[in-house]
Amino acid sequence: QVEVQESGPVLVKPSQTLSLTCTVSGGSITRSYYYWSWVRQPQGKGLEWMGVIGYSGSTYYSPSRKSCTSISRNTSKNQITLQLTSVTPEDTAVYYCAGQNIPLEDLGPSPPIHTMTSRNFGSWGQGTQVTVSS
Repeated sequence: QVEVQESGPVLVKPSQTLSLTCTVSGGSITRSYYYWSWVRQPQGKGLEWMGVIGYSGSTYYSPSRKSCTSISRNTSKNQITLQLTSVTPEDTAVYYCAGQNIPLEDLGPSPPIHTMTSRNFGSWGQGTQVTVSS
């Protein structure tokens, strides 16, 4: 069974860079047709998909924070990293790492953002609370 664990700072100052790490165990992040996303949920609001890295290393981002968002991976450690630059208090949220299995034929047009945001996630981390405050 795949287990997902997010880690990183709980408090970040405005304008700084937030860096979170997602460690996956029980399955390889490079397994074919698997995609690993970062999703966040501000208090009292719904889930917001931020971006994804696929099994081949391709990345796609939500247009809302694309210019400030970077997702990378370390395959030897089976980890996915989220970096969010120039953070503001609006970035305060619980951040989740979540996995999806998407067959190639279901991927849709590139960039497959609609596919990522319209499907349920099969694997979730417990989430980590991040507060942006001075």
